[in-house]
Amino acid sequence: MTDIQPKSGAKRLRLGTRGSPLALAQAHQIADGLRAASGGMLDAEIVTFTTTGDKLTTERLINSGGKGLFTRELDDALTRGELDLAVHSLKDVPTVLPPGQFFAAFPEREDPRDGFLSHTVKSIQELPEGAKLGTASLRREAQVLSLRPDLQVVTFRGNVATRMRKLEEGLADATFLAMAGLTRLGMADVATPVPLEDMLPAAGQGIIGVVVREDADPDLLDALSTLNHAQSRAAATAERAFLEKLDGSCRTPIAAHLFDNGDEWRLVGEVLSPGGAARWRGDGVCSKEASEAQLVLLGRAVAQEIIFAAKEALPVFGDER
Repeated sequence: MTDIQPKSGAKRLRLGTRGSPLALAQAHQIADGLRAASGGMLDAEIVTFTTTGDKLTTERLINSGGKGLFTRELDDALTRGELDLAVHSLKDVPTVLPPGQFFAAFPEREDPRDGFLSHTVKSIQELPEGAKLGTASLRREAQVLSLRPDLQVVTFRGNVATRMRKLEEGLADATFLAMAGLTRLGMADVATPVPLEDMLPAAGQGIIGVVVREDADPDLLDALSTLNHAQSRAAATAERAFLEKLDGSCRTPIAAHLFDNGDEWRLVGEVLSPGGAARWRGDGVCSKEASEAQLVLLGRAVAQEIIFAAKEALPVFGDER
């Protein structure tokens, strides 16, 4: 964290976030960045929210409305002018923001991989036949069952500490947590990263999205522009375009990741059937010099490739998911 302190007369901003330890760590990262970028002339008061998603500790998000459950309260407060900016884990944000809001910054992406946690083994492949795997993610469930159809999946929800406690209590033999969150909490050593080739992550996994209103303070926008990371913005744009074309929420197992291939971007996307019995992948490339519009087209093209391939098995990528 930066040592820069707010100066006398610094402009006070209200930064909204969820109240979990991970969300607070991300909020402090942005607050510190704003102070540093403004030379102490901007200061952020962190305002915490308990979202609808935070209140759901046992059931799947799909049963309660899917995406938006972790952002709705912050969205509304930002629209009402009670906040100046909101900080989100990008994978929790619906593909369409509320009217009058936009992403002002995507800081550098943290490790996008999933992390495998178990007290007995170090990988999915090492789990004994019939072992219990704890997750509430349809994506992770389908990907695991595609690799290991013999495993039993039990619902695991809650923040990092809650899921680790459930694992300790023996409610499952293994679980997954995003490496990005564990790294930001200084806990990366508790998990074994799963190769991207084995488990493609959720679109936007590892990226923080900073949302503001269209009438945001110019000084705030200037400071946020210095926090923006070009590669993270490219990934966010292409991966979210892929998700939007599929009408992606929490209702179908969907994964996507933008790979850096040196002189070009390569987007790989994936859709699985619930339970992982079927799996469809698509990919496409574009120049590193691609505009935002071209990255959107890349995301949509990869999604369309999968729609054509999967249309007989998954004819509707909408509400039925």
